[in-house]
Amino acid sequence: QVLLVESGGGSVQSGGSLRLSCAASGYTSSGYCMGWFRQAPGKEREGVVIIDHTGRTSFADSVKGRFSASRDNAKNTLSLEMNGLKPEDTAMYYCGADSRPISAVVAGTPVFTKGALDAWGQGTLVTVSS
Repeated sequence: QVLLVESGGGSVQSGGSLRLSCAASGYTSSGYCMGWFRQAPGKEREGVVIIDHTGRTSFADSVKGRFSASRDNAKNTLSLEMNGLKPEDTAMYYCGADSRPISAVVAGTPVFTKGALDAWGQGTLVTVSS
């Protein structure tokens, strides 16, 4: 059974930074994709970034240049560094994982757009005030 546990959410003022972390367990190999998705109040879940085991990333246009992601395959962890945060970044952020290749889940695909990954964490709240 796959388990994903997020940490690092909080409140910050506009222009500030936050770092989110996700720890994964239950996969027998590192050949799976991990990603961050978010859901704002009253809105559908949307993709933020997806990263495969080689470190290849695919970001949503709304966060390009502000967010970065990294993955440690040895520790099965995923990090999201968020800089230049805006009030519109306020959302519950979810860590997700999927066994499909990154080509099937990159930004622009229905899987990414709709947040249809195999496994999810419980989420961590990010609040950005103006």
